[in-house]
Amino acid sequence: MIDLSAFQALANVPLGPFGAKPTSIEGKQQEASRVLWTSADERISIGIWECTPGRFTADRTKASEFCHLISGRIEMTHADGRKVQLGAGDAINLPLGWTGEWRVLEQVRKLYVITRG
Repeated sequence: MIDLSAFQALANVPLGPFGAKPTSIEGKQQEASRVLWTSADERISIGIWECTPGRFTADRTKASEFCHLISGRIEMTHADGRKVQLGAGDAINLPLGWTGEWRVLEQVRKLYVITRG
């Protein structure tokens, strides 16, 4: 049977407790998240993540990620130095193998879809 899950009021979904962001390199960032759905084979997960301002490294060498920003503002720096600023309503796909940095300019909340290879 196909699971037709709906996710509503994503800006208000309660998250788990905030804790230190392990890959933070600037700003003593705090993050919280909540998984909303996981596939039976655990290869795909959908959830909400939130993070305070600062900068951290990101590594998608083991999984790709689609992100839709619900609130806040970020600047992403790709490994080749390209930068892009994104805000509420914007989305980005981080393909398998992507690495770079996120600078959270305003506390950010995103919907994510992670696909593990």
